[in-house]
Amino acid sequence: MKNDYAREAVPMSERKAWFSISLVWIAVGIDLSAMLFGAELGKGMAFQDALWAVLIGSAILGILAAFCAYVGAVTGLSTSMISRFTFGISGAKLVSLFMAISLLGWFGVQAGFFAENAYAAIEGALGLKAPVPLLAAIGGILMMTTAVIGYKAIEKLSSWSVPLLLILVLAAVGLAIRQFGASELNAPVENTFTFGMAISLVISIFVVGATISPDISRWARTKKDAVLASFFGFFFGNSFMIIIAMILSRIMDESSLTTIMITVGLGIPGILVLILAQWTTNTSNAYSSGLSLSVIFTKTSKVTLTLIAGVVGTLLAVLGIYDHFIDFLTIMTMFITPIGGVYTASYYIGGMRLFREENDKRFKLLPLLAWALGTLISWLTMEGPIGLALFTLTTIPSLDSFLTAFIFQLIFILIFYKKERF
Repeated sequence: MKNDYAREAVPMSERKAWFSISLVWIAVGIDLSAMLFGAELGKGMAFQDALWAVLIGSAILGILAAFCAYVGAVTGLSTSMISRFTFGISGAKLVSLFMAISLLGWFGVQAGFFAENAYAAIEGALGLKAPVPLLAAIGGILMMTTAVIGYKAIEKLSSWSVPLLLILVLAAVGLAIRQFGASELNAPVENTFTFGMAISLVISIFVVGATISPDISRWARTKKDAVLASFFGFFFGNSFMIIIAMILSRIMDESSLTTIMITVGLGIPGILVLILAQWTTNTSNAYSSGLSLSVIFTKTSKVTLTLIAGVVGTLLAVLGIYDHFIDFLTIMTMFITPIGGVYTASYYIGGMRLFREENDKRFKLLPLLAWALGTLISWLTMEGPIGLALFTLTTIPSLDSFLTAFIFQLIFILIFYKKERF
């Protein structure tokens, strides 16, 4: 498979139909963090309002993902390789470094998150106390293995794990309704989320995935396949588990997925859900991290680089990165979303002429400036300990940064491209 085509376009003979690609995105979207958010949303907002917020937010996310994925299908290139033509050869190495570190770090966080939940699930279902570092190592190795093999392994994992996950989760809902009834769905709650805030959070959960969607959409057979797969995959994958968690938490007055599964009698199958949900999600972090590193270390195989990324991420999980590294990773993630704004503006406004070899310079300063301005806006609009929250635009800092980078790159192309200063 030529090293998973990390540094070249995926040939048409290897491209896939939209449905198989959408299963990959659905599998990535079905994860524990989405369920945790869904449980919180279910307790803090009227059910119908929360449902509409999830559907609207996921639809916006699906549109954004399709917008980015289209570029991957046209070029056949990964996000990092697209960055090479967008930011220049050396500029892309800087951009890819931020992407690789962020994705590698999130791999460690997700593996650690998996370990903590697996510990609770095994103790509750089997009465055993497995060491959390050991569970983190096992989870990290599983997730890393699929990523090292490449896209075809991810596709196969998704094709059989998605139906199984859907069956198990829907079974949990059915058993919960049978045991506890559904009357609590419409019970009044104290609102802790506004409608706009809920939509913003729904989008924020998966917006980085939309930005790096070319990593998967480059395998699409046609542009239509890429758009359909990304929209359907992101819309369904992002909304399904949030809605399921909302239903379960409201019915059972419980936010812990582990406790819910054990209570309804799905202890062992519940552990399987936990493993598959995190496995299918986190393998994409290692996979995209390997693709990013391939642009930086051009003489090392993508398999080797992905293996290194997975090992480092697993070690971080074993060492407890989940408890100490979130703020740093959030800062790193601020740098990723505006990358999508820059490369989509380059394609949709500049066209394929900007993706030719003769335009492959060392540094492209104006796109790098657009990226920096997008990151700055994210920092200025973000709330929390690392943000300044000086003002709001769309109320979604990551979307603010994407749009800012897109607009500035658009302006730069229109003003400077014809003058050959771009």
